[in-house]
Amino acid sequence: MMTNIVDTAIAAGNFKTLATALTAADLISTLQGPGPFTVFAPTDEAFAKIPKEKLDALLKDKAALTKVLTYHVVSGKVMAHDVKAGPCKTVQGDDIAVTVDNGKVKVDSANVTKTDIVADNGVIHVIDAVLMPK
Repeated sequence: MMTNIVDTAIAAGNFKTLATALTAADLISTLQGPGPFTVFAPTDEAFAKIPKEKLDALLKDKAALTKVLTYHVVSGKVMAHDVKAGPCKTVQGDDIAVTVDNGKVKVDSANVTKTDIVADNGVIHVIDAVLMPK
């Protein structure tokens, strides 16, 4: 049985902070929508790299949080084998820089650690850092 991106991420168990952030930004229903979406999902460990006071402040600032979270989302379903190096437009509006080196993919400065977690409304690629818009 397929599930949407949010339920798939929650079921994985290592995206609790992301789920909390999506709830705080009222983005749950969007990412449960038809999509398709490609989400570069930071793990709990990735969120833990942000100083606690900065993360707490971000979670309380809905506008800033929404900007950061939508910077992790690309319209369409982009599977790993379709990834191309170069700028990639996010739902937030800015481009993320995608680089491919020896088969390793980076988005901005984050490493993609796991790819192609398929949901019924898109795909999740796991990253090891939280992306911050310029």
